[in-house]
Amino acid sequence: MLYYLFDWLHENWNVPGSGLFQYISFRTAMAVIVSLIITTVYGSRLIRLLHKKQVGETIRDLGLEGEKQKQGTPTMGGLIIIAGILIPTLLFAKLDNIYVIIMIVTTLWMGAIGFLDDYIKVFRKNKEGLAGRFKVIGQVGLGVIIAITMYFHPDIVVREQVINPTSEKPVEVVINPQTGETQYAENVKSTKTNIPFYKDNEFDYSKVLTVVGLDSPWATFLLFLVVVVFIVTAVSNGANITDGIDGLATGTSAIIGITLAILAYVSGNIIFSDYLNIMYIPNSGELVIFAGAFVGACTGFLWYNAYPAQVFMGDTGSLAIGGIIAAFAILIRKELLIPVLCGVFLVENLSVILQVSYFKYTKKKYGEGRRIFLMSPLHHHYQKKGYHEAKIVTRFVIVGVILAILTIVTLKVR
Repeated sequence: MLYYLFDWLHENWNVPGSGLFQYISFRTAMAVIVSLIITTVYGSRLIRLLHKKQVGETIRDLGLEGEKQKQGTPTMGGLIIIAGILIPTLLFAKLDNIYVIIMIVTTLWMGAIGFLDDYIKVFRKNKEGLAGRFKVIGQVGLGVIIAITMYFHPDIVVREQVINPTSEKPVEVVINPQTGETQYAENVKSTKTNIPFYKDNEFDYSKVLTVVGLDSPWATFLLFLVVVVFIVTAVSNGANITDGIDGLATGTSAIIGITLAILAYVSGNIIFSDYLNIMYIPNSGELVIFAGAFVGACTGFLWYNAYPAQVFMGDTGSLAIGGIIAAFAILIRKELLIPVLCGVFLVENLSVILQVSYFKYTKKKYGEGRRIFLMSPLHHHYQKKGYHEAKIVTRFVIVGVILAILTIVTLKVR
């Protein structure tokens, strides 16, 4: 909203400083600052309100050190994160940008599912919360919305080089100003995405189907739909599982958010995308403002969520965070980097899958279930081994930083 106000002031009244709102870097910085103010200053007020309403976490007895002290700690703190994301985005981003619209819908959609789950747990006194099948339906629904929008919306395009231009007005891009050498490019609908550690750095979903003889737009769409739904479901569940000890999900998500902001900036900037030889995605640069608000919200929430936590984000926050990360990566066509960037989420997910699968297998074969880990998810395994949760979080965050650096390195290492 402020973007449109200052743009109008700049064009009509030439107010000093109003032109700053034309720069993505300035609006991103403002989004981070405002998000931090909202989550830290107003976050404390929400915590007091949650205390007053007795919105406390019910802790299951897992035999973990320190869990008794967490009984009654306010939950549903994810509302702080959602406010810290949406308010700066509405203030500083271009609200007619389709990428920004999808991210706002994602935040509200997943936040609503998580809020409903927390509401059932807290106010209906049902420890199981929202039934798992309804969560999955919500995640699948969001994936379908994102896939349909990306595949059919005319504003979601990529810029590709045209050797023999046939369109009336191809985009002319100067490669070498000294020689005057140019190339022609145009914005086209594409099913391509970036793939790490590969020479040309591009992967086309339609090519997979061509190999098996299914070369049709609808078959390509169905494949893309399945991939998007799987990613949204997997990452949102991964974030939800990771949110098991104080500050773990928040800290790792902030690092992921910073990385996604960098990837969005280079993908939406024609100079950097050309230098890095990656896909240029017109108008996607606005996502950097959203990423800035996301990082600010996670960092500000960490002020209260770090050990010992004064508030838990609950599913309201964890499902929203996971959905945001998944949708963001898909929109900037970096979804195949998720296994690297979200390695902590992936390992946490795998630890649960392996633990449950192995337990069922051994119970069927030997008559009693056996375990790979002392407890899953993985962070509880280390708690059982005697590590303090603050140390576990610190080490997981360090791993997250290493994975983030490796993700950025993939832009050039092929």
